[in-house]
Amino acid sequence: MAKNTKARHEDLRHRLIDLAEQVITENGLHALRARDLAKRANCSVGAIYNVFKDMNGLALQVNGRTFQRLGAAVAASVTDMENAPPCDRLVALSHAYLHFATDNFNTWSSLFDIEMTAGPDVPEWYMTALADLFRHINTPVREIFPELDRTDSELMTRGLFSSIHGIVLLGLQERISGVPADQIARMITLILSNLGKDQKN
Repeated sequence: MAKNTKARHEDLRHRLIDLAEQVITENGLHALRARDLAKRANCSVGAIYNVFKDMNGLALQVNGRTFQRLGAAVAASVTDMENAPPCDRLVALSHAYLHFATDNFNTWSSLFDIEMTAGPDVPEWYMTALADLFRHINTPVREIFPELDRTDSELMTRGLFSSIHGIVLLGLQERISGVPADQIARMITLILSNLGKDQKN
């Protein structure tokens, strides 16, 4: 009996994650509501909260899937570029990030729209996925700025990520301070291709 209950619990958990992913993909994180999701899953609202502490917890599971796909896309962009100049690898990584955000705008946005700040409540797997993304950036950064110690190298890495993320976000949201979507890749290339040139002169 206990095994059947556990199996039903796990089945509902996976169905809720699948359905939540559909909702976010179609309409964004703001559209993820317990009552609507319960109708899709043919269960009660209470059943959702028996599986997840809150809707944020459910959205986190969807974000975990998105992070995996994002990480795979970013890693694949430099698979055959081991001997390429570090700036070229940064451009490839950033373009992969842009393409993923463009093709998966709602789920990508959910990674940053979710209500969550750094702290003990953030799942370890979430921090690991974020660290993996930063690691891809940090490798060429260390080559461009070998004089930086570990702390400053990590700060530079996060600074570059924040810059590229901001360019992508403002452009895709068509904000007045952004650039048209068809110029985002060009802007990224211009910035990263000139990175570190002053140090070399």
